[in-house]
Amino acid sequence: MVQLDSGAVVEGRVTRVTDFGAFIQFENGETGLVHISQIAHSFVRNIHDHVREGENVEVKVLGRDERGRLDLSIKELLEEPEEVPRPRAIGRQSPQFEAKLRSFMRDAKERTTAGGGKKPAGKRKK
Repeated sequence: MVQLDSGAVVEGRVTRVTDFGAFIQFENGETGLVHISQIAHSFVRNIHDHVREGENVEVKVLGRDERGRLDLSIKELLEEPEEVPRPRAIGRQSPQFEAKLRSFMRDAKERTTAGGGKKPAGKRKK
């Protein structure tokens, strides 16, 4: 009989795949959930790219929730990538663009402070 204690590594069969995770059934008939966040180290857009119904998978038992349901992970058994990809940062603009932007901002500031106090042209009261 398979022990399903926290930290145990066991094999089970994928019985159902949903948008939020995969349900795994074990020899003893007990079922647990591998949440989508526990499928892989990278972002999982489509869980069907990683697991299929009827497939046997090895999982690590993370524990049980307050209702006694098994919380499982596939990711914990995978080697962690050396560097987790990060979103690309926006690079600095070219020096020419920066110079044009500074010039524009300086001219705009001069235009707004030089005209100080003038009322916009429009209809005058008689």
